Amino acid sequence: MRDPEGFSRGVNVRKHTLRSDERQGANNGPNNGNGRGIDIEEAVLRRYEGAARSGSGKACYIVCQIVGPGGKVIGVDFNEEMLALARKYQDSIGQRLGYHNVEFRRGKIQNLKVNLDLVERYLARNPVRSISDLFTLREFEEKISHEQPLIPNESIDVIVSNCVLNLVRREDKRELFSEMYRVLKRGGRVAISDIVSDEPVLDHLKNDPELWSGCISGAFQEEELLRAFEEAKFYGMHIEEMRSEPYQTIEGIEFRSVTITAYKGKEGPCIERNQAVIYRGPWKQVTDDDNHVLPRGVRMAVCDKTYQIYSQPPYQDQFALIPPREEVHLERAGVFDCSRDHRRHPKETKGMDYTLTQASPNSCTPGSACCP
Repeated sequence: MRDPEGFSRGVNVRKHTLRSDERQGANNGPNNGNGRGIDIEEAVLRRYEGAARSGSGKACYIVCQIVGPGGKVIGVDFNEEMLALARKYQDSIGQRLGYHNVEFRRGKIQNLKVNLDLVERYLARNPVRSISDLFTLREFEEKISHEQPLIPNESIDVIVSNCVLNLVRREDKRELFSEMYRVLKRGGRVAISDIVSDEPVLDHLKNDPELWSGCISGAFQEEELLRAFEEAKFYGMHIEEMRSEPYQTIEGIEFRSVTITAYKGKEGPCIERNQAVIYRGPWKQVTDDDNHVLPRGVRMAVCDKTYQIYSQPPYQDQFALIPPREEVHLERAGVFDCSRDHRRHPKETKGMDYTLTQASPNSCTPGSACCP
């Protein structure tokens, strides 16, 4: 197979497929040599998931090997030439892998409702020659957004993006995060690698086209990027990697690569099921994204929704989970009182009438139930 653009080079099945004993691996593509890429071990992909990636190309073909034949990868790109190049090797790479689980769609990451291939075909039949034609085009876009969305609501397990968010116009960035949230399933997540600045980018730098193409002009300020995830209702934001050395320094402002993961799914009713959690440490206390304050080593009352969130990534290793001795079934569960004393008395989980006395049959020696 001729491969002048290098699409099949570096796509090694054994190298990029998860180990048999490993449920989590990661990737959004190889480092492109300018300090902006993220590694396969850090994008938090799992086999058999559906992944969407902003931008098309080699990275999609690497991701497709991680999710495996039972998963699916959708590459989204606005650029026709990039899409044509990515699609050129779609069949041949699928044949080499033994399965076809990648497709490429034309659209904008800040508007994942509109399929631009459908718009292109519409315009070929109905060129815009008047204001009336323009309104008709807008009506068509609205129609396909609802009836044939580029990416449907809650259809994606994980979104992976490498140095794309900074290229979105500032006025469209709120919609960008809203769209990522819309298409993710409950429990889904994003793995974003992008450029951030340590100080606000000056206006004359924002308007420099050369710096824009170099991922500088549109860079988020460090705190601004995390705040954008919060405002879009994501939770569990985690800085997976932050380069110590800047990618570029311009007029004293440092620009560096950062990789962030974030999760969707904290909405829902607060149900009381007599569950408790104990924050393990090392901090004296922490505050989560819903302003729950969790002192180290203290049994804290939480609703069922929060209990389930703490039992999963990215929190599961930080808490000891204490279920009730007798399960409270959902049909009998009441509403969790968010105004209550948030410390949970042990009898709330054991039962108020629990008075068992039970001695261990073994002596207290290493390896016994007493000592580890």
